[in-house]
Amino acid sequence: MFILIGLAYILLYAALVYYIGWSGWRWLRPKASKTLKILYIVTVSVVASAFIWGLVFDNVVLRIIGAYWMALFYLLLMVLPLVQISVRLLRFTRLPRHHVEKWSGVAALLAVAGFLGYGMFNAYNPVVRTYEVHIDKPNPYAESMTIAMAADMHFGLLSGRDHAERMVHEINALQPDLVLFPGDILDDDIGPYLEQGIPDILRGISAPLGVYASLGNHDRYDGSTRTIVEAIEQAGITVLYDEVETVADSLLLVGRKDRTERDRAALEELLEGEDRSLPLILLDHQPYELDIAQQAGIDLIVSGHTHRGQVAPGNLITRRIYELDWGYLRKEQLHAIVTSGFGFWGPPIRIGTRSEIVRIEVSFGK
Repeated sequence: MFILIGLAYILLYAALVYYIGWSGWRWLRPKASKTLKILYIVTVSVVASAFIWGLVFDNVVLRIIGAYWMALFYLLLMVLPLVQISVRLLRFTRLPRHHVEKWSGVAALLAVAGFLGYGMFNAYNPVVRTYEVHIDKPNPYAESMTIAMAADMHFGLLSGRDHAERMVHEINALQPDLVLFPGDILDDDIGPYLEQGIPDILRGISAPLGVYASLGNHDRYDGSTRTIVEAIEQAGITVLYDEVETVADSLLLVGRKDRTERDRAALEELLEGEDRSLPLILLDHQPYELDIAQQAGIDLIVSGHTHRGQVAPGNLITRRIYELDWGYLRKEQLHAIVTSGFGFWGPPIRIGTRSEIVRIEVSFGK
């Protein structure tokens, strides 16, 4: 069954690549030389399969080419049908057909280039979003505190040193008391994270109450989870892996395993015997089970994972899947905040969303 589904996806992808290639071919002929046409066919074939071959041969260059191709692939599928419909409609005018086809191709290229630049700007230039919440419990540490939160950094080949330095700078500018990273710090591969020295960069984060993280579905590689935890903790980050920690004798942090892990403990099991009169903050990568968190007495839950779809109209899909796919929701005492993420997965673009860091201004007391 899984083989048939995989084969269906491959055939669909091949058909869409053929459609894109055929559209470009029609624009080239008959003006281009035979050599240019052969070069075009070879280039499309290699680039469209670069990401797959990059994974097979563990080749960095092919994986980077493949990531940018996926961005172009998405944009071309959005732009080409609109351009082709416009060309058909313009045939009912007196405009010369060859001029219409020529300039429609130019318009398509300019549109794709514009969207690519816009999407990369959104991906690499984060904004700070601020939420104010009140927890109806006293906090011995302070009557209020600033929490900085980021998720889905996907540190790897394309979300590298510069993006990590950008995040550290933005977080430190907020002067947070506490920093939370609810998952997907890595991008499926621990190698680039370590090779680029990202732990050394993240060690520059300054927060009196510390930096804490839970793991997400991409915080993995072909090895033990312990190795991943140790790599992240090299950065001075405390990883809570189905664990509870009391911070400054004033609040309780709960970090859950990702819901893809079969041995993930139930929330009530984690909280058994803990002092629930303290403010309870939960890090859970995927924003499911908000009702369960509310019933367990959690005061604040922070999540990521959704990327808010990353590229439109993906946000329409995430909105239907999750009770809260982005932003803020309150359920009785529970404050839920889901970030669209600091990094990206796959193509380094964001359209309809923006890379972000979340600032949570928390007040305490009856």
